[in-house]
Amino acid sequence: MSNDILIAGRNLQRHYRRGSEIVRALDGVDLEIRAGESVCILGPSGSGKTTLVNLLSALDVPTAGELEIGGRRVDGLSEAALVDVRRGMLGYVFQQFHLIPTLTVMENIALPLLFLRRKVDPAELLRVLEAVGLADRAKHLPKELSGGQMQRVAIGRALVVRPRVLIADEPTGNLDSHTGEAIFTLFQKTVREDGVALVLTTHNLALAARCDRTLTLTDGKIVGTTAAGARG
Repeated sequence: MSNDILIAGRNLQRHYRRGSEIVRALDGVDLEIRAGESVCILGPSGSGKTTLVNLLSALDVPTAGELEIGGRRVDGLSEAALVDVRRGMLGYVFQQFHLIPTLTVMENIALPLLFLRRKVDPAELLRVLEAVGLADRAKHLPKELSGGQMQRVAIGRALVVRPRVLIADEPTGNLDSHTGEAIFTLFQKTVREDGVALVLTTHNLALAARCDRTLTLTDGKIVGTTAAGARG
């Protein structure tokens, strides 16, 4: 595992106003995410898990505290500046696949490169297709794929930008256990071979136990940190 810190948060807070009430969705979180490690965030509904992932994804900014992504302070940045932080640094995989139904597998995977105005390299596309096990499905449409295959397309779309951090929010939630296991194995391969940092949320405790670290959130605070070697 590298000591290269890709994300660092200190005293992260995120508060919302709901009528006259202040909701403390995050209430003082400290964490570091390093290159080449997998970190799972666990917590019940309302624990602040989604809020934390949104901050780490540069999709939101903290109310208070300091947050660095890729060595750059992002707390207080405008949305336009956050877009620049996300560009090529972060890859996203969500529970919903969000594929374009009229585009082929290859075209869906290449889409982020077009948004980033990068050249689409056929050899690089083939590398990603092979990495996610879809080289033989390159010209298929999403409707011709299984759920697991569609999630693999979503992962390929995240990996094609060569991100340093991969954010996976409940990526196996809509998949059967066998397919979910295969998807997680693909994540582990990416972390191991490419040195990507993986930040994963899941309700699957078996998958969580295979991450290098597990952070447990309750009421907006980290109440437990478990390392893989400490699980026995």
